[in-house]
Amino acid sequence: MSETSAEALANPLLKAWQTPLETPPFAEIKPEHFLPAFEQAFADHSAEVAAITHDPALPDFDNTITALERSGKLLSKVSAVFYDLVSAHSNPAILEIDKEVSPRMARHWNPIMMNAVLFGRIAMLHEKSASLGLTGEQMRLLERTYTRFHRSGAGLDDAAKARMAEINERLAHLGTTFSHHLLGDEQEWSMELGEGDRAGLSDTFVAAAKAAAEERGMPGKAIVTLSRSSVEPFLQSSSRRDLREKVYKAFTARGDNGNANDNNATIVEILRLREETAKILGFPTYAAYRLEDSMAKTPEAVRGLLERVWKPARARALADRDALQALITEEGGNFTLASWDWRYYAEKLRQRRANFDDSAIKPYLVLDHMIEAAFDCATRLFGVTFEERKDVPVWHPDVRVWEVKGRDGQHKALFYGDYFARSSKRSGAWMTSLRDQQKLDGDVAPLVINVCNFAKGADGAPALLSPDDARTLFHEFGHGLHGMLSNVTYPSLSGTSVFTDFVELPSQLYEHWQERPEVLQRFARHYQTGEALPDDLLKRFLAARKFNQGFATVEFVSSALVDLEFHTQPAAASWDVRAFEQKELEKIGMPAEISLRHRPTQFGHIFSGDHYASGYYSYMWSEVMDADAFGAFEEAGDIFDPATAKRLHDDIYSSGGSRDPEEAYVAFRGREPEPDALLRRRGLLETPEAA
Repeated sequence: MSETSAEALANPLLKAWQTPLETPPFAEIKPEHFLPAFEQAFADHSAEVAAITHDPALPDFDNTITALERSGKLLSKVSAVFYDLVSAHSNPAILEIDKEVSPRMARHWNPIMMNAVLFGRIAMLHEKSASLGLTGEQMRLLERTYTRFHRSGAGLDDAAKARMAEINERLAHLGTTFSHHLLGDEQEWSMELGEGDRAGLSDTFVAAAKAAAEERGMPGKAIVTLSRSSVEPFLQSSSRRDLREKVYKAFTARGDNGNANDNNATIVEILRLREETAKILGFPTYAAYRLEDSMAKTPEAVRGLLERVWKPARARALADRDALQALITEEGGNFTLASWDWRYYAEKLRQRRANFDDSAIKPYLVLDHMIEAAFDCATRLFGVTFEERKDVPVWHPDVRVWEVKGRDGQHKALFYGDYFARSSKRSGAWMTSLRDQQKLDGDVAPLVINVCNFAKGADGAPALLSPDDARTLFHEFGHGLHGMLSNVTYPSLSGTSVFTDFVELPSQLYEHWQERPEVLQRFARHYQTGEALPDDLLKRFLAARKFNQGFATVEFVSSALVDLEFHTQPAAASWDVRAFEQKELEKIGMPAEISLRHRPTQFGHIFSGDHYASGYYSYMWSEVMDADAFGAFEEAGDIFDPATAKRLHDDIYSSGGSRDPEEAYVAFRGREPEPDALLRRRGLLETPEAA
């Protein structure tokens, strides 16, 4: 390390961590430590890359590809800690630094990814790869490294590279701006629930609303926030139509309020720059560019899947809409069903048709028990065990840490769970890591994080989950297992480093275990009495699962189609974001009573960075595989069948990005996925009347 000043020695990000398992010492890390640490990390990484580029020896796998894999360790270390805090526990100082770091990050990577000499070395190896005697994983790494540099513009002329560099820097700034705006709107809004505003709300919802008020410094009050885990149960159970409308409109208007947090202009510029990027790289549209490096390959393949699902989902949603309107009329309501009414009346209709409502099962879905259930399924499938550690530093007192051990009892990973909503955390749920698994220079065990936004229980009561929350917990834990079970040599292929439309397979597949009777009978226990979930309620819950799937599918597929249209049509078509959204929804026949799961101005998946841009369909692409993959366990007659679980571990969860995803899936299942499994799972193969 070149910097040896007193400040550097005092900076915890620049020192070896003397903590359990070399974990980040969060209590010692202050906002002012980040910029000097990034400076040092950028300098170190640039020097490492320069050494590879100017190596006088002929390029070989070791001095070029392996050397690249070894470079940038400090940058990875500092970035992981920083972005964890930006997303999960930010403050004004961290957010200010984020504004500075994101364009600097682009400025750092541009000359590396567009380095013609470095790319020349990689291309030379790529050309003669068959004669290099590489292992399967090394071949995959060489292929992915070549593709990554090629797609970043390393083969362009100098003028095009310079323009690409400008665009990348600007896009980094815009993605950060988008997410800060969204967080700003979410932090600034809440609705107080007076005693007269609580009609229809369960005691557990009111307790959570009080806990949310406490967290925002409003003790003794109860509030609805713009976190999905607050909004959706409110819309489902509040009998105050005026308040439902108020909450719904605030939720769907995030980023679209004409205030300092408005995201419309940001979206227009992002789309224009993405289109220019695609053109520079020789693609007709940004979607064509993004999808070339995916399982789907083309926008046409994506549209084909989405349209196949859209038709039956829309038919089901329209049939449900008519049934909901009939229910309103029957109750004497002289109004037309609106978007803020759907969840409320759907819940009533579900109670009538399936004799089930979420509030009946919620007391049995205790957060701690659902965490235990997720762990137990992993133990039974993959032989890993979980033991809570209290000695590992965390970024917030609510964060819990478990040590994960393999079948042999050896340390495998640390798992951090950050489960509760708070104003310093962005909305949604996600998995990330503080360190990825690799074996390049000795075994490096991963540090894996799950972040959720569940409502806290009030007055010492345990946190209770809705069925949707419980599914989210298993979903993110499935991603977590993908990171924890990773068993590869090279960091670039570790864990979730796979195609976007494959990355959701391990997470969505894991959801299946959460709703199995074998799991619920054991872990769904009443938070007050400890009694097991009654068989009758369990049966009604399972029967009700396919209810309202038309709505859920329409809400998702419409968002995926709008994402695709944003990135296939000329950017000029979306200069008025709201008008573009309306036009696309009219084109597909979107029911007026349902809105997008993510309206454009709050669609962080595609605008807070580009990870899911043109790729929101990925959840559904993966669902085709996950619905089909779980069938392997059903066919075996045991959802924990050891032989099937071993294949799942070896071919999917532990192989990271070390093999082609299609090949990995076929190795596990013995064939390609059966597309109708998705429609069957969602109950969309039957006619609407039969449902």
